[in-house]
Amino acid sequence: MTREGESLRELLGGWQSAVETAVPVVAFAAGWLAGGRSIPLGAGVAVLAGAGVAAWRLAAGRRPIGTVVSLLVVCVGALVALRTGRAEDFFGVRVLTNAASALAWAASILVRWPFLGLVVGTVLGQKSRWRADPELLRAYQRASWVWVLQYVARLIVFVPLWWAGQVLWLAAAQTILTWPLVAACLAVSWWVLRRTLPEAHPGIRHPRVLQPQEQRG
Repeated sequence: MTREGESLRELLGGWQSAVETAVPVVAFAAGWLAGGRSIPLGAGVAVLAGAGVAAWRLAAGRRPIGTVVSLLVVCVGALVALRTGRAEDFFGVRVLTNAASALAWAASILVRWPFLGLVVGTVLGQKSRWRADPELLRAYQRASWVWVLQYVARLIVFVPLWWAGQVLWLAAAQTILTWPLVAACLAVSWWVLRRTLPEAHPGIRHPRVLQPQEQRG
């Protein structure tokens, strides 16, 4: 389907972005704990860590929009925790972003613009040509449900911990559910893609427009 050995993990990055996302979270928990449960210290360390990750991403030539959004999430979480005086509210923003992501991914599937297709199509330089291929569109729709389930799984863990004010458990859950969950999601969604596409399909790098007789078949 693609060149030998290639997968969604290789196309989309996977572990690097996931680890970078966890760094400010761990920094907040470490600062909060080292300062005797000091929210200002935890927030300050998290923002510094987030800025460091952003600088690293930009130096590595990563997409500036994604870098800015990631740093913004850290800064908003820090401000919310400082405002409410509840350390667990640093993670509240991540609860909201996961809920919004689950809804957005589900909506993209229902309107036949699955986000997985948009992301992979952009990485492969296809723009929206993949949508002209009914088989590839269907495969992206099915594989995108795996990503919806990923966000739902996070919410199932995060919401009770946030409600109970378990800061360290929230930090641990965020770290554990970052790379391992993303890795599993990439692997499963890749498997769904491969299983959904017919054997004769040329692969995600080669969208095709089916002939009328093929569509009827």
